[in-house]
Amino acid sequence: MQRYFLTNNQLVNNKVHMLGEDYHHIVRVMRMTPGEKFSVVNSDGKVLICEILEIHPEYVEALVLTEKEENRELPIRVCIGSGLLKGDKFDIVIQKGTELGAGSFLPFSSDRVVVKFDRKKKEKRVERWQKIAKEAAEQSERNIIPTVEIPCTFNEMIQFSETFDKKLVAYEAKGRANDTKDFPNVLKNLNSGDSLFILFGPEGGFSNEEIHTLLENGFETCSLGPRILRAETAPLYALASISFYFELLR
Repeated sequence: MQRYFLTNNQLVNNKVHMLGEDYHHIVRVMRMTPGEKFSVVNSDGKVLICEILEIHPEYVEALVLTEKEENRELPIRVCIGSGLLKGDKFDIVIQKGTELGAGSFLPFSSDRVVVKFDRKKKEKRVERWQKIAKEAAEQSERNIIPTVEIPCTFNEMIQFSETFDKKLVAYEAKGRANDTKDFPNVLKNLNSGDSLFILFGPEGGFSNEEIHTLLENGFETCSLGPRILRAETAPLYALASISFYFELLR
């Protein structure tokens, strides 16, 4: 069943009005007709099953039939911090990362980041990334849309990380040394409801000075296995591992 997300003003008297891009998707892409059903997630994360009553020129009117108990979220809150990546690589991280359960994304600049945005480009890019997250959350039937933060500096990223229960940085030197215990040990000591901030460098990785700064600010280094992964692959590997540990292994 196709899923959409609601804002507060779309639900009135047990009816929903689907506007804008959602309207276009229902009418032009899915080609739904009155009597067909879809699900929506309200601002509280609750899933509502709706039936189309009428298709108007600018909105779809649907009746809420029932509320469904459903939870598609990871038991821990995971934020992916990533150095800004070239081309559309961060688009991939957001799309696939949303499918794999990430709760939020924080792009940042560092010594080896080559991508540069001015303020206007940052705002447009975040708007694009948030749209990608919304579409991926609908496709994967999430209960929330992950938040994509505005790209920040390395120091701002460290300040952002201070609210998390655990902070990790994926470090290729650990993989080369075949030191693979840190990541599973961290997962073992996390409980449902805890938060994890896991950091990934840009294509060139982190400098030694940056790793030293991260360690001074409460981060722990970890390996993601013996193979060196691309910057856009590593976050997805980590999320898949977290999902396996908390949702399939237990």
